[in-house]
Amino acid sequence: MSKTNYKKIPQYLLIEMAQNDNLQALEELLKRIQKDIFGMYSHICKKREIVSDLTQEALVKIAKNIQKLHDTKSFKTWSNRIALNIFYDFVRKDTKHDSDISLDEPEKPEIEDKHIQPMEKCMASELGCIIKNCILSLPINSRVAIVLREFEGMSYDDIAHMTNTSIGTVKSRISRARLKLQEELSDYL
Repeated sequence: MSKTNYKKIPQYLLIEMAQNDNLQALEELLKRIQKDIFGMYSHICKKREIVSDLTQEALVKIAKNIQKLHDTKSFKTWSNRIALNIFYDFVRKDTKHDSDISLDEPEKPEIEDKHIQPMEKCMASELGCIIKNCILSLPINSRVAIVLREFEGMSYDDIAHMTNTSIGTVKSRISRARLKLQEELSDYL
């Protein structure tokens, strides 16, 4: 099978093929999830410079452990759980060096739209930075819950399973995060 054909294969088949030591299927699978994992890390991690390192570490761990996945339907939850555990490990190791967010160097927006005007682009960029900084100011458990729900589109059940908490706790964290974000962003929206 040529490499280009792997792009057309459904994800569940790629997983099964990767579990049977098909390296091209594994490569395609990792390419498909790389952007999602990077996006999750970029929303929950305060240190922008390590997002790529965490993403790479998560992809390597997923590749090494793909045979341990029993149900292909739970791949997204399983892979996000691995990524989240890597993030928590990093946070535990890095608690001594927790840095503040720099307001002098705003981050660039993740997605650039070339069709908008310069003033609109400036406003969108500024608002994007403000929203991201508000998310990063949340307590870590609330930050993880809101990012998994709003950016990853995960269900409350999946988030509860991934974070080893009850559904009620997840709902409470998300609710508090939403309220805090509404308060912080009320002047802008």
